Amino acid sequence: MATMIEENGPSTREQSAISSLQVRHKLEGLLNKNMRIRMTDGRTLVGLFLCTDRDCNVILGSAQEFLKSTDTFSQGEPRVLGLAMIPGHHVVSIEVEADSLEDTQGFGVNH
Repeated sequence: MATMIEENGPSTREQSAISSLQVRHKLEGLLNKNMRIRMTDGRTLVGLFLCTDRDCNVILGSAQEFLKSTDTFSQGEPRVLGLAMIPGHHVVSIEVEADSLEDTQGFGVNH
């Protein structure tokens, strides 16, 4: 089970400052949590969230790569990558695994 995290853009400068603080706190709460990132070429990377930047580039630690399968029932064996940098323009979706959010407060995860 995974939880999608989404942030809507602010409409005023004051909301922008508050919103960016909230986003920063949310991101800090996600450090070292397991994430699943789907990419534009169909690959999926799973690993620990280590950092991101303004361009939405993401660095995962202990990452594994899963190739897009032609058979919907088989995912195949993962390829171990270790440390991986995913360019922001290749990110389609990011999911945080619910199991890794058990210790995190304020993400709306039902226990």
